[in-house]
Amino acid sequence: MVTRANKIFESFKKYHFEIRHLTVFLIVIILFQLVVSFFNKTSMKKFILKTQEWYQQDSAERIANLTATSLELLLESNSQNRKLSEADVRKTVQNLNIILSQHLLHQNVQEICLLVSTDSSIAAIDDGLVLYNYAFNSLRDIPPPQMPHPEAIRLYKSLKDTIAATEQIHTVLEGRQTFHIFVPFVPRGEYVGSVYMKNTPDFSIIAEEMISNYGEISATYAGLIIFALLAMFYISSYTLKERNETQQLLFEEQKRHLAEQIMYENELMFTKRIYHTHHKAEKIMGFIKEDMRNLSSENIDIVKHRINQYSNFIARVIYDMKWYDPPLQTIRSAIFKTSVNEVIRFLVQNVFLRVSTTTEEYAFVLELDEKLPTVPINEFVVWEVLEPIIQNAIDHAGERRVTITIRTAFMPDGRRSCITVQDNGKGIEAWLLEMGNEGIKKIFLEHSTTKKVSPNQRSGYGCYIAYEIATQRCGWDMDVENLAEGGCRFTITIPQG
Repeated sequence: MVTRANKIFESFKKYHFEIRHLTVFLIVIILFQLVVSFFNKTSMKKFILKTQEWYQQDSAERIANLTATSLELLLESNSQNRKLSEADVRKTVQNLNIILSQHLLHQNVQEICLLVSTDSSIAAIDDGLVLYNYAFNSLRDIPPPQMPHPEAIRLYKSLKDTIAATEQIHTVLEGRQTFHIFVPFVPRGEYVGSVYMKNTPDFSIIAEEMISNYGEISATYAGLIIFALLAMFYISSYTLKERNETQQLLFEEQKRHLAEQIMYENELMFTKRIYHTHHKAEKIMGFIKEDMRNLSSENIDIVKHRINQYSNFIARVIYDMKWYDPPLQTIRSAIFKTSVNEVIRFLVQNVFLRVSTTTEEYAFVLELDEKLPTVPINEFVVWEVLEPIIQNAIDHAGERRVTITIRTAFMPDGRRSCITVQDNGKGIEAWLLEMGNEGIKKIFLEHSTTKKVSPNQRSGYGCYIAYEIATQRCGWDMDVENLAEGGCRFTITIPQG
């Protein structure tokens, strides 16, 4: 269980909440609380209004029923005395008037009368003496009531048969709170008519007070929630501010560390490149010294050209020692119009074939396309690309004599040129042709070599430096493969235009 809880906690740790997230969360909570309060208040108001309507009708019907019952009891109690004195008659009439008028004192009761059927129509009785004569003296010519009751008579005509058949209270609602109540009048068990009461009960003050109190409670509750959320927001904002400041400091530190690391790697690469080329510069200086010793009037022009090329190469090496990341315009520019074929011829004739002790171990075959266009690359940068590739063919040829074939070709349809350096040696070990983690064949990676060297000896830089200069600085493509008949082939593709 603890492990599961830890997993859940760890899954939430990867999410970083910012101030904007908490702001949106706060706004959503507040809006949610306001919406809930609004709907609760609306529901409460509907409930109170429905309760009020039910209670109004029940209250009005109770008053009307009480009035009808009082009249019935009074008439029944007096019917036992066959002969009433004049004082008893006055007392009975007085009681009837009290019953018919006392409810009119209530602000909600607007009309009250007894509706009875006569020979030709329906009459309304709202006077105690008329009611006494109708009940005890069989009065049939009922005089007009003290106040007209046309609405009561109209409604009673439509409900008369239903009330007589069911002998139940019937209520007609007019508007929202005006009740026309008809209570069956059944003195001594005989249906005579209906007691009518028009009642307009008003409990809006109570409903408004209840809704107002609920609104105050909701507002107080919402205010407390908002205050708590604001406090949480302030605390979270302060915490996040400190976290952001800490993260910013961490990012700045990582930025400085990354910049230092990049600078260190560039300087390390610079050191490796210079270490790799310094012995070549020493060899070229030896060639210059030898040419100076053998200088004569017959070979002065050839030697001058050769020494000039050697000197330019030495100058390039010295220039590279000044920059670990030389400016791009010193490598690629429209002012450079280098003939790749001339660079290949010079390297073969004046560098590799000048080493008299090894010329019997290898031979060169040049198949150069004279239609090959010039390239906008510094001549000695091209030299730095081709020289390690040719030297690799010599170093890894094995004990047998190796033939190195260098070809150039121009494909006008594809707008590209190709340089291939091919040998018939023992080839490249399979593991060096596998792809590394960077998506580059391992032979082009740093420290990739098959030479048996001591731990302090630096090796494995030749193909690596040639690949880096060709692809990163010149914008060329380089690949290598083993041949079925033996040996290997390096292919450099130069896009044109």
